[in-house]
Amino acid sequence: MINLPISELNRRKFLRGVGGFALALPAFETFTNTAGAAEQSPKKRLACFYLPDGVPMPHEDDPAHQEWSWFPHGRGKDFQFTQCLNPLEPLREQTTVLGGLSHPAVRNVHGHSNADQFLTGADTGGSGDYQNTVSLDQVYAAQVGEETRFSSLVMSTDGGTGSPRGAQTMSFNQNGRPIPAEHRPKRIFDMLFVKSDAEAERRLALSQSVLDDLMADAKALQRRLSKNDQKTLDEYLQSVRDTEVKVAKAKRWMNIPLPTVDVDHLKLDITPEEPRTYLRTMYELIYLAFKTDSTRVATYQLGRENGVGISDYLARAVGFNLTHQLSHQTKEPDGWKNFGTYLNFITDELGRFAQRLQATPEVGGQGNMLDNTVLFFGSASSSFHLSRNYPLLLIGGGNLGFKHGQFLRYGEKPSHKLPQDDRAFRSEMDYEEVELSKLYVTMLQKLGVETDTFGGSTGTLAEV
Repeated sequence: MINLPISELNRRKFLRGVGGFALALPAFETFTNTAGAAEQSPKKRLACFYLPDGVPMPHEDDPAHQEWSWFPHGRGKDFQFTQCLNPLEPLREQTTVLGGLSHPAVRNVHGHSNADQFLTGADTGGSGDYQNTVSLDQVYAAQVGEETRFSSLVMSTDGGTGSPRGAQTMSFNQNGRPIPAEHRPKRIFDMLFVKSDAEAERRLALSQSVLDDLMADAKALQRRLSKNDQKTLDEYLQSVRDTEVKVAKAKRWMNIPLPTVDVDHLKLDITPEEPRTYLRTMYELIYLAFKTDSTRVATYQLGRENGVGISDYLARAVGFNLTHQLSHQTKEPDGWKNFGTYLNFITDELGRFAQRLQATPEVGGQGNMLDNTVLFFGSASSSFHLSRNYPLLLIGGGNLGFKHGQFLRYGEKPSHKLPQDDRAFRSEMDYEEVELSKLYVTMLQKLGVETDTFGGSTGTLAEV
């Protein structure tokens, strides 16, 4: 049982029950005196998400352009989402869409090879010797990581590190080495909420809820909380229990065979709902990690390029067998629509996560959790794996100074039509694009990192 004075309870304390279970606590106003609250600096959070295989970008004279082009129509504040991004309409004033940005070193590299450098900007090339540099998230983690239980949370659907130019992680350390990503929801859940010892593992093996061993401590603590904090604790415990149930459901996802190209012979022991459950569970784990201030930095790579790995099954959530093939079947009947339908699903789940943060008040601070959290979503290639004009989203971070409710299109459109096939990456550029690292410098500065350079680029994007 917890017998500490309230003044000694802070975000580093945990509820500890019998059997070795530990539950990180969310922030409570009860533990913060009024005078100290005004002096507290807001918790600034960063979450980065990577989408493989690019996005739909039919030519303007294609009938599918109006409805299924990923980039909005219009410019600045006057823009309209298409079907690909319309789930973000409720978050319009907290969202910025960016186009015309890319990393110069890999603009002539096929998109299958350049996910590794999305958060680094390094010249990883298309072949030969390979050397990466530190990723955006790890630069920020180096500044705030000591203040939390985990310096960062590194996740992907496929897990591990992958291979050079075939990364299965977005995160690279100060030496440019890949940081292995975790893809098992159960492992992430246990890391956040379960003390690792033999008794805890034994009880979990018996499928007993983590919360069952903690309710006595929780009830004792609840009597000492304000009414607002009592409600917060109730909602938090319910969130943990709901996530625990989702984790159990998502475990089946990890037991299916890896994708193969020969789809006619696939025997998939998975229902269409399970990819969606898996994705929602991964987002929920990030939410809980932020909610408990277990970390302020998270990355999640939704999939590996080129249809490699279990992530290629994510499209089953909307009725398709393999995800990567959608990007190569756009000339078939309803091809753009099929690809766009998948992107609508991906956007819907991202928007759901952002709205979850938006609905959660920031304890001891102003506004809600989304106000102090910047979500960065994008891909290192656009249509047909062209390593230019990256499709990018910034959501949240209003309290950090981000400007939103806009579509920013940098550079100029090409005067010629790019091939709508895999030859596009070889096309000459007769237009200018802006260095993506300028956006990264902007983000780091708003997060409180004192720097004027990243990935060899200097300067910022004033419009962001």
